[in-house]
Amino acid sequence: MKISYRWLARHVDLAGITPQEVANDLTIHTAEVEGLERFAPQLGDVVVGHVIERARHPDADKLSLCRVDVGPRGEGQLLQIVCGASNVAAGQRVAVALPGTSLPGDLKIKKSKIRGVESQGMICSERELALSDEHEGIWVLPGTPAPGMPVSAALGLDDWVIEIDNKSLTHRPDLWGHRGLALEIAAIRGRRRKALDLAFPKTAAGRPYPVSVESAGCARYIGLEI
Repeated sequence: MKISYRWLARHVDLAGITPQEVANDLTIHTAEVEGLERFAPQLGDVVVGHVIERARHPDADKLSLCRVDVGPRGEGQLLQIVCGASNVAAGQRVAVALPGTSLPGDLKIKKSKIRGVESQGMICSERELALSDEHEGIWVLPGTPAPGMPVSAALGLDDWVIEIDNKSLTHRPDLWGHRGLALEIAAIRGRRRKALDLAFPKTAAGRPYPVSVESAGCARYIGLEI
């Protein structure tokens, strides 16, 4: 069974307790922990970039020459990055792999010259970050996260995955989920457990969702907006 450290923190106060300590506590007191790893570690190695300018490459019609703000990582300078994606545009927040970064597939980023122009990093697609097979364009990040932040932190994906041996929990059905394990950790550590929020989500201005029953064979239709 795989457990999210961030999800556990929704149910119990984990302030000052590291994922490694949670895994150790569970192994000593409750069940064998088989593994502990960062969630999507590649997202902690790439940073948020803000595309300030996008111009055509002087020597290649299908390449763009971008000037990208990566915050403190750029030491006060905009980085010049050559990008081959057709959807790159000024104003976007994007995932940037800086020189020295290693990406999935043993791809190490370094400064290079592309068609005679220096490129100081790479603007990544989802496939280059092993998130999906999407590679037709670069990955445009939602919102306006600050340039230079790790992408994992900007998107709330900075997490650890704790893998627990299922056989160790066969006799403990109360631990077959995050809530139960969080209460176990609360007992081990003497920590406060957080109240479970059972409130229904608010709908937009309380307007009902329109449902149309178009078949006489349906005598009754019931829906709950979640």
